[in-house]
Amino acid sequence: MSEQIQETFLTQQAFDRLQAELEHLSTTGREEIAKRIEAAREEGDLKENGGYHAAKDEQGKQEARIRTLTQMLRDAKVSEAPQSSGVVESGTVITAVVAGGEERFLLGSREIAGNTDLDVYSEGSPLGAAILGLKIGEKTTYEAPNGKEITVSISAVETYTGS
Repeated sequence: MSEQIQETFLTQQAFDRLQAELEHLSTTGREEIAKRIEAAREEGDLKENGGYHAAKDEQGKQEARIRTLTQMLRDAKVSEAPQSSGVVESGTVITAVVAGGEERFLLGSREIAGNTDLDVYSEGSPLGAAILGLKIGEKTTYEAPNGKEITVSISAVETYTGS
């Protein structure tokens, strides 16, 4: 069984931000967690040591984030956000009528959105997969996770400017 590599579009700014986060977590972050675990160990009985268990839990989450970032940065496609040509593609901001209500969102990775207030849908989500490649004015339907058919109509496709 072959594993499919999921290429992630990232702007240079997002790539640099994630690279700095990975560097911090892999060095300082690991050292801080190790110190907290060691300090909690010295408190005695590990079975009923809440501080120890909390630190170990945090360590697990941090290591998962390190693995995620490592894979994402390794497989990233770093470039400027694509200039909108009226076609839905990764890294564009979409305005669409979804199930009768208008929504504006970024298609791509949550990681490229940074601190924007835009909702983000991945290309692999049911909505993202359904609209990828559509042009302004086109309609489609997709099956939501609950099994319901949802209609979506593309109203606008814009270049993502980071805000």
